[in-house]
Amino acid sequence: MSGIELRDRDASPFHRGEHLAQARLGVRDIEEWARQVVRDHLPEQHRDFHTALPFLVIAARDAQDRPWVTLLEGSEGTVTSPDNKTLSIDALPGQGDALHDTIQLGSDIGILGIELATRRRNRVNGRAANVTSAGFDFLVEQTFGNCPQYIRERKWHRLNSSVPGPSTRSQRLSNRQIQWISSADTFFIASGYRGEGTSPTYGMDASHRGGDRGFVKVLDDKRLLFPDYAGNNHFNTIGNILLDPRAGFLFVDFESGSFLQLTGKASIDWDSDEIAKFPGARRLVTLEIDEVVETRSAVSLRWSSDADSVRSLRLVEKTPESTDVTSFVFEARDGGALAGFEPGQHLPIELEIPGINEPVSRTYSLSNGPSEHRYRISVKREQNGIASQFLHDHLEPGAIINSRRPSGDFAMTCNKCPLVLVSAGIGLTPMMSILHAVAKEPGKRPFWFVHGARDGKHHPLAQEVLELASARSGIRVHVAYSQPTSDDELANGFDSRGRVDGALLARLVDNIDAHYFICGPVKFMGELQADLEGRGISQEHIHTETFGPAG
Repeated sequence: MSGIELRDRDASPFHRGEHLAQARLGVRDIEEWARQVVRDHLPEQHRDFHTALPFLVIAARDAQDRPWVTLLEGSEGTVTSPDNKTLSIDALPGQGDALHDTIQLGSDIGILGIELATRRRNRVNGRAANVTSAGFDFLVEQTFGNCPQYIRERKWHRLNSSVPGPSTRSQRLSNRQIQWISSADTFFIASGYRGEGTSPTYGMDASHRGGDRGFVKVLDDKRLLFPDYAGNNHFNTIGNILLDPRAGFLFVDFESGSFLQLTGKASIDWDSDEIAKFPGARRLVTLEIDEVVETRSAVSLRWSSDADSVRSLRLVEKTPESTDVTSFVFEARDGGALAGFEPGQHLPIELEIPGINEPVSRTYSLSNGPSEHRYRISVKREQNGIASQFLHDHLEPGAIINSRRPSGDFAMTCNKCPLVLVSAGIGLTPMMSILHAVAKEPGKRPFWFVHGARDGKHHPLAQEVLELASARSGIRVHVAYSQPTSDDELANGFDSRGRVDGALLARLVDNIDAHYFICGPVKFMGELQADLEGRGISQEHIHTETFGPAG
């Protein structure tokens, strides 16, 4: 994700329900970060992203004010962006769809653009305008990127000819529909809230939920439940449900293009003993179903199974890098070639942990160079981290894990521009991959590597950074320790005392054309982004990556 600005920098990007969820879970520090990344317009890269997609996920309400979610498909040119606050969509929900003939002038609309093959996604909320019999204009009110957790990779193709099949409506799930939901690894959810007055925080939201097959549990023919995992701490869906419990679900049969749409009332289980039955879940959400709509072959799109994207890896090296960070190097189990990656991308892995019935999925940045034909992740041990503790304490060389293809759009975007890498804590890891790549480049393009750590004991890969920097001219390294020890002072292993901030960057970097890559705690990134934009650095030159125990 990369940063942006709201119409009013002092205005909160969240409504009351989102604030309630954040306060309950102790993550109100997300506010400052979100003010930098929640925009009132689509940057160029997101305009290109939405207009190139074969479908959009759409959330809206029907005539009874009930939320539903569907897919709008179209060929090239179906979605255009005449300006950075508008998407023109030449498509509407078809006959039989729960949202058929419901989009009107001023309708609240939530859009999720998602590319299943690469796991990229971007959410946009706004309203409908210029509605015709063929489509509508979508006016942007809020937009932001998303972390790519739990998205199953799928490639798509389109049938040459396809006619939507019949639709059926009911108030309960059939046995076949129960089986459909029980074997799903993906669904989409619609939620929304509109308070009094006007605010860009109001409106509909379309979101993605994913997990291992069967992660959604059908309790009976009127109720289903799903575990909600750690995300970006915006709590858009959860915040909406706190103020308006109505929600809509969409399950897609990816092989047939069929839809199963549900609408009903959602409730949240924050702290019962049931949550422990779902490893990694932070809460449980139950939907009481009001109506079910099933449409056979609703779209002409078909998606491949995600099974082919799984790759078995063998751990070949395990190296402590600091007090709380260890590196893990993997090669292909079968000795074959591994899928390549761009410096800065991450590796989705699945761990079989004793006592947990299903694989635990996590995503970690790759910390080695892309030309090494192996994968290295450098993982911080988290106090309550199921995956990180298992990796540190139990995974030893020779162990086998499963992974998926490296992905992510936090990657080096230019081969010649000046680069400034700025990290704090474990945010160092994707920067290491970029540094490895730059160290092997011909030429002498300007390059700064700026990192902040608590002290030398909490500074992983320090010597590796210095060795890479010495490999070619033009690489400058600056290390700041916020709490250096007496040993650090004697070793002279850092360049400044304190935290990395905008003032430090202003002293170090004097190149207006530089691209900045920032990774670390959310407050750190938000403050740096605001400072850089205040100094006239283009938004398109600032690239950020959210980081956390599971991301």
